[in-house]
Amino acid sequence: MDSATAAPPSPELDLDNLRALKVLGKGAMGTVFLVLDTTTAATPFALKVVDKTSIHAKLDADRRARWEIQVLSQLSHPFLPSILGTFESQQFLAWALPYCPGGDLNVLRYRQTDRVFSPAVIRFYLAEILCALDHLHSMGIAYRDLKPENVLIQRSGHVTLTDFDLSRKLIPNTIKITDSSIPLPDSKPPEPPRKHCRNFSRINGLKKTKSARVSPVSRRKPSLSNGERSNSFVGTEEYVSPEVVRGDGHEFAVDWWALGILTYEMMYGTTPFKGKNRKETFRNVVTKLPAFVGKRSALTDLIEKLLEKDPAQRLGYARGAAEIKEHEFFRGVRWDLLTELERPPFIPSRDDGVGESLEKLLTGNRGMDIRDYFQSLKSPSLPASPSPSPSSKFKRNVSLSEF
Repeated sequence: MDSATAAPPSPELDLDNLRALKVLGKGAMGTVFLVLDTTTAATPFALKVVDKTSIHAKLDADRRARWEIQVLSQLSHPFLPSILGTFESQQFLAWALPYCPGGDLNVLRYRQTDRVFSPAVIRFYLAEILCALDHLHSMGIAYRDLKPENVLIQRSGHVTLTDFDLSRKLIPNTIKITDSSIPLPDSKPPEPPRKHCRNFSRINGLKKTKSARVSPVSRRKPSLSNGERSNSFVGTEEYVSPEVVRGDGHEFAVDWWALGILTYEMMYGTTPFKGKNRKETFRNVVTKLPAFVGKRSALTDLIEKLLEKDPAQRLGYARGAAEIKEHEFFRGVRWDLLTELERPPFIPSRDDGVGESLEKLLTGNRGMDIRDYFQSLKSPSLPASPSPSPSSKFKRNVSLSEF
């Protein structure tokens, strides 16, 4: 983002006043804590911390962390997070975000009896995710990391996207992609030689997908003259688009492809192109069509149109989110009233795992010092790190009559 649109600096945090209640997640880029500011005793919030002295910091983590902070500082949308403050020292770079007690969409799906969502619930979450992506695209930001683990459930039951370190600022294009060739069924997509993974996984026993940034063997030159396309190979392998696998260069349509994969997973409990290994997954992405079970519907039609191999023919390419909102599956959605819906399909219960930790903190157990936590990782003799609390519990609300 250029300096002309730069947001004012975020409020500075004082690490001495912050106490960790528990660890929410760990990843290659850092650790996420649930923390409380002891000087205000305000609502606990999430704090992402990058240890710049760690070996992981050498994997481009510092640059990516600073980019994420820059993006977060620009956001102002009900389905996107707002940065609450930042902290930096010689050792740490940290930033605070609102805490989402509902966990992520993957955790929520696993809590369903058959591990899938109903079409009505899918419509609700897709509508909010679509609005969030629309806002990002209007700012010229391609998200590039949409997956269930990055869709969090706020206390209100509405969603918020998270993890913006793989996002990219692009110039919106006005010319169609001319090179839309697709490899023949027997062709092999380039297999990246090594994987650079990142994933702030929630500690809940579920297998987590990993986001990767690697370099394909071959590149095709961008064919847009007044729009910008990225040649980065980035994203989660089961969610990565055909144009990314082929190294064609990509733009905002990669997010609509990922939205199609997410929709399929919400409907069937699995992604459509998952293979036995990375190479087979990539081959499936560029050659295989999504398989559907049972009667065709507006939902399966939406998925097919989002999973069009040719990005220039993909739903959303021509007119962005407005084009997707017009699809039959979203008929009747009151887009202007989404934020006013008081009864989302699932609402985190009041006992969201914070109560007990907060009570201990306020009654004498002053939680975990964040510096001590990172020191304990280097010195096993020190006290153990705070243990993660059980996953959030949900109460179900099937009434979507207001939606």
